[in-house]
Amino acid sequence: MSTDEQRAREGRLTREVVDSFADAPSERYREVMQSLVRHAHAFVREVRLTEAEWEQAVSFLTRCGQLTDERRQEVILLSDVLGLSMLTIAVNQPPDPGATEATVLGPFFVDGAPRIEYGGDVARGAPGEPCWVEGTVRGQDGTPVPNARLDVWEADDEGLYDVQHADEGTAGRAHLHTDDEGRYGFWGVTPTPYPIPHDGPVGDLLAAAGRGPMRPAHPHVMVTAPGYHRLVTHAFVAGDAYLHDDAVFGVKDSLVVDVERHQAATPNPTGRTIDGTWARLRFDVVLSPLTTS
Repeated sequence: MSTDEQRAREGRLTREVVDSFADAPSERYREVMQSLVRHAHAFVREVRLTEAEWEQAVSFLTRCGQLTDERRQEVILLSDVLGLSMLTIAVNQPPDPGATEATVLGPFFVDGAPRIEYGGDVARGAPGEPCWVEGTVRGQDGTPVPNARLDVWEADDEGLYDVQHADEGTAGRAHLHTDDEGRYGFWGVTPTPYPIPHDGPVGDLLAAAGRGPMRPAHPHVMVTAPGYHRLVTHAFVAGDAYLHDDAVFGVKDSLVVDVERHQAATPNPTGRTIDGTWARLRFDVVLSPLTTS
């Protein structure tokens, strides 16, 4: 068979599959699936994918699904390390230059985190140096956003989230609300860099690429408030060695903040008695209004 005949045969198959979605009742479903087919088929043709490679890919995706449960999300992790998560965020983030930038949700968010009040303890027994985190939530015009909900979660000083530990206790995660002036403040632990889970198929992918699994130090923050776009973001620690080598491409320069360290004798914001050093981190948030086109 000539090259032209081979291309024609491949093209007929692609058109046949694309046309099979033509009668889908949902216009958006039809648009997405037809585009997906065209791009996926183009990829197979471009790299001349072998049957053995396709079988390997199916096995890889099967392993990702088998490893995923209520405590670990390997499929999200795969999306993260391929940059698909950050690209989707970039496509969907409102075009408001003054708003706080978004970044990845990550695989360790859990619904139903306990509520704390201003000055409460997010750590809840997670090991690490105490860290006071404070800031404000405002609209783009500088107006404070009262009663905005902040969901916060972070790894401990061993680089692990609570769901990665054998016990089922909740630690390093909570939610709280801003006061009438848009202020929030809580105790957590000083963020440290950590590796994403790399003992599964995603780890194999990174190893094959010669890439590392590390993420720079950060707490996760998700902010929701009526009339504003939901914001999922991080506060990255300035000076971290992995700021420019993040395994999931989540770092934005605007999200890098300083962490101040204080001695035990230094008065802290809530009068908490602390043995040893403690840290302080300020992270102000600006939300984008839903009216933005």
